[in-house]
Amino acid sequence: MIVGPKSSPDAARLVTPTMLVLWLVLATVPLWITRIGLYSYLGIEILIWSLYALAFNLVLGTAGLPSFGHGAYFGIGAYAFGLCQFDIVANLWICLIAAAAAAGLAGVLVALFISHRRGIYYAFMTIAFGQIFWTLAIKSHRITGGEDGLLKIKRLPADFGLVSFDLNDNVAFYYFVLAVFAVGTAALWRLVHSPYGRVVAAIRQSEVRASHLGYNVWLYKVAIFALSAAVSGFAGGLFAMAQLAAFPDVMSLHQSGYVVMMTLVGGGLVSFWGPVIGVFLFLTARDVIGALTNAWMLYFGLLFIAIVLFRPEGIAGAISAAVQQHSLGALRQRGTSAMRLLFGSGR
Repeated sequence: MIVGPKSSPDAARLVTPTMLVLWLVLATVPLWITRIGLYSYLGIEILIWSLYALAFNLVLGTAGLPSFGHGAYFGIGAYAFGLCQFDIVANLWICLIAAAAAAGLAGVLVALFISHRRGIYYAFMTIAFGQIFWTLAIKSHRITGGEDGLLKIKRLPADFGLVSFDLNDNVAFYYFVLAVFAVGTAALWRLVHSPYGRVVAAIRQSEVRASHLGYNVWLYKVAIFALSAAVSGFAGGLFAMAQLAAFPDVMSLHQSGYVVMMTLVGGGLVSFWGPVIGVFLFLTARDVIGALTNAWMLYFGLLFIAIVLFRPEGIAGAISAAVQQHSLGALRQRGTSAMRLLFGSGR
């Protein structure tokens, strides 16, 4: 019998106490973020990138598939949102659906080619396809604007029929993104802790055993990759609204590496909330340390190296051990095992 990670008491819940506390704290951010010297836009970025990182962690943390080109789907979603707005219809909901659908379709096409591989071979192929999408975005100047990007994307109003909300103000847009983030985290939580999520986690532990139990491993890997790409694209659509533009830079290899760093530093290999912690640390370090020195990435890189070497369970794993009085050694072993599963040999 194959089982996934040990269930938490909140696994069966749609909304957990942790979610409620997090959402309430996030709801207060516009009230104090400018008072401590940070920009209100930072809060929007943290929410969007957190949704993106949680989607990415479906592949990395839940399925154990090392994808190093995931920025491609984030960027495809951004471009699809803008192109839908310009060429089809300027409707927020349709454009966001188009963003998720375009990225999801790209994810399916890639997954069909790479899902028979695993380990470092799988990782290299995700990089290759990511670079292909990035190059297409740069070279297709008439469609994407090339290196200049797709400009003049508007923040479309959130139309609910009887009432419509203008999202041009950063505070209004922040609360809209927070509402989307809340729905997204609840949905992803249920997915990870559903029977489907348990099978995906079992495949991470051993593809051979899962296959012997009758599960179509290849199909599950295709499905989770496509779903992750679709949610990443949805987040990309929100990012296009936030930036009022879509740029090919978010599809580059180094940008794809950022979400990997965020997830691993936060502890995404052992915790659902690890990516959120990693995003908060990364973006806050960028703005706070970046205000003091242009070499802020050096310090975050050193933190990344230290965590991979000495705390493979990540920050979330250390917090979980402290709060729940679990054995830190057990969590560290789990993090180390996850690293080995990700980058172990095999075709």
